[in-house]
Amino acid sequence: MTCFFRRLKYSALSSSLPLFFILLAAALLHPGVARSAPEIPPHGSLETSSAILYDLDHNAILFEQNADKHIAPASLTKVLSMFLAMDQIRQGSVSLDSPVTVSRAAARTGGSRMGLSEKDNVTLEQLLMGMAVSSGNDASAAVAEFVGGSTPAFVTMMNAKAQALGMRDSQFRNPHGLPAAGQYTTARDMLTLARAYLQTYPDALRFHNTHTISHKGRVTWNKNPLLGQYPGADGLKTGWVNASGYNLIFTASHGDKRLLAVILGAPDSRTRGVEAFRLLDAGFQVCDNRAASVVAALDCLPPEQYRPDMHKTAREARLTYGGANDAPVKKITKAKKAQNNKSKQTAKAKQQPKKKEAAKAGGKQKRDSDQAARRTVDRAS
Repeated sequence: MTCFFRRLKYSALSSSLPLFFILLAAALLHPGVARSAPEIPPHGSLETSSAILYDLDHNAILFEQNADKHIAPASLTKVLSMFLAMDQIRQGSVSLDSPVTVSRAAARTGGSRMGLSEKDNVTLEQLLMGMAVSSGNDASAAVAEFVGGSTPAFVTMMNAKAQALGMRDSQFRNPHGLPAAGQYTTARDMLTLARAYLQTYPDALRFHNTHTISHKGRVTWNKNPLLGQYPGADGLKTGWVNASGYNLIFTASHGDKRLLAVILGAPDSRTRGVEAFRLLDAGFQVCDNRAASVVAALDCLPPEQYRPDMHKTAREARLTYGGANDAPVKKITKAKKAQNNKSKQTAKAKQQPKKKEAAKAGGKQKRDSDQAARRTVDRAS
């Protein structure tokens, strides 16, 4: 019943006339912007477009909602790119310590960034960390060029790997997930990717559960809302573009049980976090025989009882780097800024009389000096 009223509320909002005109105006003002997040199924158990939950210990799908819908992968793409890099490390072609010189093209890649500059010398390990924590598109581009020889060659490797893994409903056009025509995936395919990735390289989780990093003065933090908040959560990857909404691959373990899940198309970051919490709670209830099904468990887990801290890792970054030269820039509120300006004006006003007195004294001293100089010249001649 709770889910019904929540959907009714969203339906009423979406059909309101003022909202229609706001959206219309936005479309006219920004005709090049991609469509908003995919539609949420009206009878779904989660407020996301697509989702799937998997029990890794029993190789069983516990829940799925619209799991085969084509949606832009956004930065979830980076998991596939990291998979390929790890493959090359295992084959001995490269190593974590391999030095990488960042190209101009990679350094100029937009969107979320690690903070690379042209000609930066970094290790492959640093780039992988930047991909996982910062969701760095610049790091992804640098890895693609280094591992694949060129970005187009690397993208070819990506699609071949996806096919080999059984990702039959996915196409990739770049190594980072920035918007590109013809780039799409599904929750089921992302589950296939993440499952193979974790089974092949379980140690890779150390990249994904790192909370914050710093590169040359740029501090970035992991946007995964589960880290440090959901017991046992230790990965995996967030993603967002306009066309996809808010995406998340996530995993957590309780004792000897581990769940893996994918959410695609949440309308905002908070909803993505809340629904991830709910889905894991429901899944572990089923694993512990405390619920007959994930759907039944979700009905007893209202979103209102979840309040994830969406700024937790950002605050951790400030605490970690607050005393260093590469500390993140702190935002100054309007009130604080006004107070600072007032203080500066008061100090300036106090200095004005002193400056006038100093200028007056200086002028008198100069006149006396000039007169003495003239007297000296007269005597010399």
